[in-house]
Amino acid sequence: MTGILLVGGASRRFGSPKALARIDGVTLAERAWRLLEAAADKRIAVGKVDDGLVLPFAIIDDGSVLRAPLAGVVAGLRAATTDVSVFLPVDCPLVTVEALWALADACADAAVPQTGPLPAALRQSALPALERRLDAGELAVRDALAELDTRVVELDPAVLVNVNTEEELHRLTSLA
Repeated sequence: MTGILLVGGASRRFGSPKALARIDGVTLAERAWRLLEAAADKRIAVGKVDDGLVLPFAIIDDGSVLRAPLAGVVAGLRAATTDVSVFLPVDCPLVTVEALWALADACADAAVPQTGPLPAALRQSALPALERRLDAGELAVRDALAELDTRVVELDPAVLVNVNTEEELHRLTSLA
């Protein structure tokens, strides 16, 4: 399985690149990269190379002018050399190896948690539908998943926390 880290978000509400935000002195990007190392056989980071993020690993450019998770998902699947890939947004710092494995194990064309489209597991069989939607400007990952054989996996809601603002990150770090 390939672990794909999505680092290309606009971070509008956060105010600065979320990938560089820190928990316990470690950036969200580094934290997620380590998680993917433990969970997957191979790792890829996808984002916007022009963002100039200074990270200890290479980023594959998503090849799109759009700021949309779907662009990163499509680029990640194109770059993956395995049939199944798990996708982890950089702003989900509490996801566990077990959660990623559960998504991969349940994957038909796709598998998602009960909360929505990401994190997710996707097979290469999903790529044509996702590419078609991206090309058509239909960017909602949730809508794309409705076209696929998508399984829903009940995961612990605590591991699915998404950090969209600095206040949310502060609350999260004060709980740790």
